[in-house]
Amino acid sequence: QVQLVESGGGLVQAGGSLRLSCATSGSIFRINSMGWYRQAPGKQRELVAVITSDHITNYVDFVKGRFTISRDNAKNTVYLQMNSLKPEDTAVYYCNAHVVTSWVQPEYQCWGQGTQVTVSS
Repeated sequence: QVQLVESGGGLVQAGGSLRLSCATSGSIFRINSMGWYRQAPGKQRELVAVITSDHITNYVDFVKGRFTISRDNAKNTVYLQMNSLKPEDTAVYYCNAHVVTSWVQPEYQCWGQGTQVTVSS
């Protein structure tokens, strides 16, 4: 069973920075794309950024130029560097990974438990 564990969330003032990490563990053959999503109170979960195993990245418009996603394939870990944070970035941030556990198994999605990010004005 594959587990994803996020860390690095917290309380920060507007304009500040945080770096989220997501470590994976378990029986992993390969991790394809990894990503970060977020969910604010009363809202649906939304995509923030994704990164492929070849380090190709894609961001939603509202974080472009402020957030940077990266990954360490050797450690099966993905990061999200968040700069110039705004109060509207307040949400629970979830890590996502498309995991293959063996060469005969199909890819499936895993989710972390989430980490709270709160940005005060």
